[in-house]
Amino acid sequence: MKQRVLILCTKNSCRSQMAEGVLRHYGSDKFDVFSAGSVQSHVNANAIRVMKEIGIDISSQRSKTMDEFLSQSFDYVITVCDNANESCPIFPGAKNRLHWSFPDPPQTEDPDEKYLIEFRKVRDMILEKFKKAATGDFNS
Repeated sequence: MKQRVLILCTKNSCRSQMAEGVLRHYGSDKFDVFSAGSVQSHVNANAIRVMKEIGIDISSQRSKTMDEFLSQSFDYVITVCDNANESCPIFPGAKNRLHWSFPDPPQTEDPDEKYLIEFRKVRDMILEKFKKAATGDFNS
């Protein structure tokens, strides 16, 4: 039986979407992966761009609020931004609650290289952490 993972961030537009894509890509045989935010937004075009560069397509993912998941149980609930960690200290139905903080990339969809560089930095940090998690290593 697959473990269920919910990844939370404030707007569910960048970090949580990238993390969902990485964990789904590398751990789809072990995990059912979802992401949500405290507010609904949309998936940032720059997040889609930089994920596509590493062969992970998140263009079909959609932004969701955590309200959609409050009645569900999860093996892991992981916050990826400090704001979500503070606003959601307890998540009903979570067996394990983790906080992995990543910097917020620029809140723009302008494809200028100076912004993409910042998105790539965050993507690479998320890739490293969630690729390890895909092996079942949630502790390092």
